[in-house]
Amino acid sequence: MDRPDHDRIPEIALDWHRAGRGAVLATVVETWGSAPRPVGSQMVVAGDGAMMGSVSGGCVEGAVVEESLAALKDGQPRLLTFGVADDDAFAVGLACGGTIRILVEPVGPALPVGLLSDLVAARAARRPVAYVVDLDSWQRNLAPPNPDLSDRFRADRSGIEGRRFIAIHNPPLRMVVVGAVHIAQALLPMARACGHDPVLIDPREAFGSQSRFPGETIRHDWPDEAMAEIGLDSRTSVVTLTHDPKIDDPAIRSALDSEVFYLGCLGSTRTHAKRVERLRQAGFDEGQIARIHAPVGLNIGAKSPAEIAVSIMAQITQVLRGPR
Repeated sequence: MDRPDHDRIPEIALDWHRAGRGAVLATVVETWGSAPRPVGSQMVVAGDGAMMGSVSGGCVEGAVVEESLAALKDGQPRLLTFGVADDDAFAVGLACGGTIRILVEPVGPALPVGLLSDLVAARAARRPVAYVVDLDSWQRNLAPPNPDLSDRFRADRSGIEGRRFIAIHNPPLRMVVVGAVHIAQALLPMARACGHDPVLIDPREAFGSQSRFPGETIRHDWPDEAMAEIGLDSRTSVVTLTHDPKIDDPAIRSALDSEVFYLGCLGSTRTHAKRVERLRQAGFDEGQIARIHAPVGLNIGAKSPAEIAVSIMAQITQVLRGPR
């Protein structure tokens, strides 16, 4: 999935720096009250005052630009605090009544170009990584997922721990939907609205047509072949909807052999029992089979294709964000 510009702030900062324009990264590191942008939100400011992204929805961007230009001149990072009682931010503060702290880092003098390049490379390769800054010593490093950070990675939650600010950079979410059926017509736009990049797989071209799924990414390969090319990882969910073992089973086997965070399969309890038996015969153990959510979706009494799609999207969100 191509990230939109507002989610390419590190990439844009690196491009601007390499182009000789100068670049400063501004990141929300802490909030109190009704802050307009969450922790981890970023903007980048060039030496000519150009900017991309947002740290406050417009309340204090002007002040952040001023401080960023000053940081480019002196090469020093700084922590800024803005709130309704702050008379230093052009008497603007935050109209919503909150308070935010913003980390300002000029690329090169403060934020090493090599470190930023490594961060951009990890994001391009869909490798989850944490950018860690010691707010006392200004030492910086990149950290892979580990037990101490697992909750932050799972919840996409950046924040301050002690004297460190930890910015979580997860790959974009993806959803692989197998079966170009009516439920998929409702599910794909819901997935996109929830921040997932959907891919539809169905070897039956009459089903998976652009006329039925306008603007969607559609693969007409067999699911196992398409999934091998797409690549399945811990930021991917898989939903099978065809009821046809010839199509669903290869997808399910591929998903069970991967790190996908969710696998849901349409079908009745009886259908799933037959599916489980086929998987056992194929060599999958009970722990692997237990990863399957079937019948797919939360039990909310859904009847129509749209209601079933809602139940699926809700269950995926619950698995992704809920307690473990």
